[in-house]
Amino acid sequence: MEELQGFQRKYLRGLAHGIKPVVFVGQKGVTDAVILSMEEALNAHELIKVKFIDFKEKESKQVLSEELKDRTDSCLAGTIGHMSIFYRPHKDPKKRQITVPKTRKDIPA
Repeated sequence: MEELQGFQRKYLRGLAHGIKPVVFVGQKGVTDAVILSMEEALNAHELIKVKFIDFKEKESKQVLSEELKDRTDSCLAGTIGHMSIFYRPHKDPKKRQITVPKTRKDIPA
């Protein structure tokens, strides 16, 4: 998936503000079960939050977020505290719920 621009990540972080985390990463880190639940959540919602329970260091959360991004072919919209926000548009264009603005002018007021 192509990399998001800064204003697009900001737009997605704004949309994610009110949602609760749906995937939790515990002490075992990124497992196949975490990837599977993340795949299901991205297919259902397109925009999700992942909470890191046992990882308090910023560097470890960044490494895990990059691994999740790569293994699920999604985009990392941002990391806030112990949560990361991921976005992946639905494969079927008719089922897409979120439209990411292409330019700054396209952002709804």
